[in-house]
Amino acid sequence: MDRRGFIAGLVGAAGALAVSSPLSAAPLEKVRELGVLRIGLYNDYRPWSWEREGRPAGIDVDIAKVIAEKLGLRADVVLFAADEEVSDDLRNVVWRGGLLGFQPCDVMLHVPFDLEFAKQEDQVAFIAPYYHESFTGICSSGTRNCDAPPQLFVGKPVAAEIDSIPDFYLLGGFGGILRGDIKHYPSGYAAAEAVQAGDAEMAVATKAQIEAAIADRPDAGAQLRKSPLPLMPSRGWDIGMAVKENSRSLGFAIEDVVAEMASSGRMTEIFAGHGVAWEAAEAAKPLA
Repeated sequence: MDRRGFIAGLVGAAGALAVSSPLSAAPLEKVRELGVLRIGLYNDYRPWSWEREGRPAGIDVDIAKVIAEKLGLRADVVLFAADEEVSDDLRNVVWRGGLLGFQPCDVMLHVPFDLEFAKQEDQVAFIAPYYHESFTGICSSGTRNCDAPPQLFVGKPVAAEIDSIPDFYLLGGFGGILRGDIKHYPSGYAAAEAVQAGDAEMAVATKAQIEAAIADRPDAGAQLRKSPLPLMPSRGWDIGMAVKENSRSLGFAIEDVVAEMASSGRMTEIFAGHGVAWEAAEAAKPLA
């Protein structure tokens, strides 16, 4: 399943994915003996995780460090390049390791937290949903109505990450009227930057990417869309973490830390530090 295309088919029932089978032998004690928590994060995935001045930076990096600290461990943050599919990333980063000698990590962040997807991945346990993501738009400072339907931007450059849901949305939606106006960029964050630089009138990306871009360059005066995108196929999705199937005791310990971070306001603080408003995962909210 393609990492960019995966989110189009997410379902809302994320349930208790981490407790779908009995507890098996877990390496929590071994991890504590080593004193190090090896954490796998996507590279070039701003604002979540990327390399800044030779060191990992981003929301997920900050979350990873707090988790390790709360467990009394040293954080070993490893950035990896996304493969073709999420399943490939889980195999290479969590339960087997890469063919070129990449050693498996104890936990991987920014994993889609979805019941149907979890059924296909019996080698990992999905844990700790910590954010609910969605798509929105960003417009230039000169745009009169950023909440206008996207088709009204016809004839003006619009930006999107190449081969992403926003790209398909703009290409195929509204009768294809925007097809000739789309400019492609390597990420949603870069698409938002294009608007700020005056290279595009409007862009569609994840809410986190756009909020972070606006916070990083407030002088550009770019506008955040306030209303939902019409006909957007994805209403949003939860992101969580993954550990190896036989690492459930470690997973439970991490879930306890993440829950405390959410209730104490630490999660809100971390996201705010990157200009992003934290939104609790749907799967982590109490049942009504």
